[in-house]
Amino acid sequence: MRRIEILRLSVRPGGAAALTLLTAITFSGCDARPRAEPSVAASSNARDPIPAQYPTDSTSMRPRPFATTGPLVADQQADIAAGRDGLLVRITAEIGDHVQKGQTLAILDDRVLRADYESQNAKVASLRAQVNEWKSEQQVEQADLRRANALREDKILSDEDWEHVKYKLEETTSEVDRYHADQAAAEAALESSRLQLEQSRVLAPFSGIVGRRSARVAQEVKKGDVLFWITAVQPLRILFTVPESEMARFGKGTALELTTLDYPDLHQAARIDRVSPVVDPASGSVQVIGEVVRPSPFLKPGMMMQVQAAVHSQARVGMTSTP
Repeated sequence: MRRIEILRLSVRPGGAAALTLLTAITFSGCDARPRAEPSVAASSNARDPIPAQYPTDSTSMRPRPFATTGPLVADQQADIAAGRDGLLVRITAEIGDHVQKGQTLAILDDRVLRADYESQNAKVASLRAQVNEWKSEQQVEQADLRRANALREDKILSDEDWEHVKYKLEETTSEVDRYHADQAAAEAALESSRLQLEQSRVLAPFSGIVGRRSARVAQEVKKGDVLFWITAVQPLRILFTVPESEMARFGKGTALELTTLDYPDLHQAARIDRVSPVVDPASGSVQVIGEVVRPSPFLKPGMMMQVQAAVHSQARVGMTSTP
């Protein structure tokens, strides 16, 4: 819309000039209809944003369950090493075998040690016999000295003969002591030979399952070389960490639910056994140890499990679902 104003210039006597507004004409375009002015309410709504709509369902306000992961571990796990140098002549346990405490896992060549043991055993037996013989001689000479004392008091035996009996007993007593010492040394050597002979057998220190075997027949091994790795089967525990903000939900005795992608239908029950009293300042988390309740046969030490607090702690404890 355009507005044109026409001005007329008039001159009055005295030379004063004045501008007089003559008229004002308004032109509009082809559409002569008046254009509506925006209302105050409309302009206000255009400026104000539409408020966000939030769901009113109460379940959306619940805190999301915290989940983490951790490995399964056994209380007893150990590398089984050779106790001495030697040649492996026999292996009696393989990966996956269940073994009992004290069971033989492998045998080293023990022929030389066995011969030495037999020799030491014979030496000890000979020294024991000699000690017993000298002890018998000592007892006889002790009796001779008692008779010599009586004869000496009766002035029947001279001092020279009495001293001869006395010195003979002292000499025999010295021989008994010497053979006793030789016997003790031989017995110590026999015990050392026995221990070395026992080290020819690699034994399981506890009942469990063989997880690894790094030995082979006809292999020369050194003392300390790891030959087997054994882990106990039970009790089975779960290790994991939770942030400091979640500590209140993971106290001692809290029921846990363990799952794994390997067995989607498995829901294994566990219970928190220990919670570290110290927060790691680097990660802001605490270490938690849980005990698996009646573990499924599908579970093995070393597996990674997903961990979260059980929804119904009393109902979950002791329940195990297996695929």
